[in-house]
Amino acid sequence: MSTPTEPAEGPAPDNPQPSRPAEPIAAVPVRYPERWVAAGVVLVLAAMFVHMLFTNDAFNWPFMWENMFSEPVLRGVGVTLSATVLSMIIGILLGILLAVMRLSGNPVLVTVSWLYTWFFRGVPRLVLAVLFGNLAILYSTIHIGLPFDNYWMPLLGLEGDARFFEIDVRTVLSGYMAGLLALSLSEGAYMAEIIRAGLQSVNKGQTEAAQALGMSRGKILRRITLPQAMRVVIPPTGNETIAMLKDTALLAYVPVTIELFYQLQAIGTSTYQIFPMLVAACLWYLAATSVLMVGQYFIERRFNPEQRGARIRTVGGAH
Repeated sequence: MSTPTEPAEGPAPDNPQPSRPAEPIAAVPVRYPERWVAAGVVLVLAAMFVHMLFTNDAFNWPFMWENMFSEPVLRGVGVTLSATVLSMIIGILLGILLAVMRLSGNPVLVTVSWLYTWFFRGVPRLVLAVLFGNLAILYSTIHIGLPFDNYWMPLLGLEGDARFFEIDVRTVLSGYMAGLLALSLSEGAYMAEIIRAGLQSVNKGQTEAAQALGMSRGKILRRITLPQAMRVVIPPTGNETIAMLKDTALLAYVPVTIELFYQLQAIGTSTYQIFPMLVAACLWYLAATSVLMVGQYFIERRFNPEQRGARIRTVGGAH
């Protein structure tokens, strides 16, 4: 009858399984004392700043609140907003035209678009505003008619001129119009680059497919290319709109006397309370740009299917 054999003793395994501890391990989070020190320093600085706002007499809050909502200032707010909207509308339309010219393949149109963008992106807007404000020095009268009539009409034995009517620049080109022209022409150069980048982001295969279906280039641009380019165009356009709102303060140097910053400066200068009126200008521009930022957020979500889809999935998951 066989007897059971004992297991043979051999070398211990190379990787023995670790034994479980008898008690659970208490995890101790890593301490970052420097973070709390930095947070304390920031809170102290913030408290000092708030204390300075309410205790420094240079702010003169009662005077500022009394004058920042006066009738001339509110009229200046309207002028600032109107200049922003009109400059952006003209700039966007001009940018679309310049971007299409740049992508047309025609060497003349491409060169003209590039030169326009090069000039108006290279010259500061303040210089442009002052330059257009003094444009009457260059042309006191603008004549509308056939070009170079003073050269070819005498050669043909004709007397007089081939001009239909004339415009007095000093009458038409007011300070507001000069500033609006400077801002919108400058904005057109920036919008041309933004729109060109958006158009180039659209897959060329879609344009080729639309052309195979017999669609015209204008219809392809309106129905296919531009709607898809909006995802790329909208964010920088929102930033340009906010920047344009702030750049309308440059109209004070044309000068445009009904503009917001000019009115606040006039009140501060006449009452020797310059600093409170500068603070009022900061508050007005902050309020207006905040509204534009909120509008930009909703417009971006409207033209961004991924962001809108994520929002819909989140709401659906909540239900």
